[in-house]
Amino acid sequence: MTKLVFGVNDVPYVTQMSAPEVRAFRWRHRKKPWQGIPSRTTTGDVAEILERRYHVMQTYYEVHQDDIVGELESVLQGKLESLLMGGPAPEALFASGDLSGVEEGFRRFLDQQEMDGRAPGVPTQAALRGVSHRFRHPYARRGPRPSFVDTGQYRLSFRAEVQE
Repeated sequence: MTKLVFGVNDVPYVTQMSAPEVRAFRWRHRKKPWQGIPSRTTTGDVAEILERRYHVMQTYYEVHQDDIVGELESVLQGKLESLLMGGPAPEALFASGDLSGVEEGFRRFLDQQEMDGRAPGVPTQAALRGVSHRFRHPYARRGPRPSFVDTGQYRLSFRAEVQE
């Protein structure tokens, strides 16, 4: 049985805070440990939290199911054309990198804020306030940003693959 699987490359979040900033951060959030990302958190941990709470990847599939199927069809069509023209038979129907269009679609889905209004709590308060841990002062006043694109690591680590 063949199935489409969404996931992320599991890489650790890297903090750019100095030791005193880390201590101050932990002190501020001692009563609410779910706020903020500890240094041992990985993109896999964040993906599990976001999927459990907001169903981000599931919503992407539901909204863009036709586009995803079209991408799968075009990959298969290209491999079939290559085979009919005398090319070698592919070892697997879907190799790594064949679904880059699906991965780019997910990134566009987040960037264009298509998740807004589809789940309770989206857009998130952090996104509305412009909180971004890409900057030295993440809580400084900024304009709103897309939800789920705080550091960009979750967005960039998204992967789609077909398991046979």
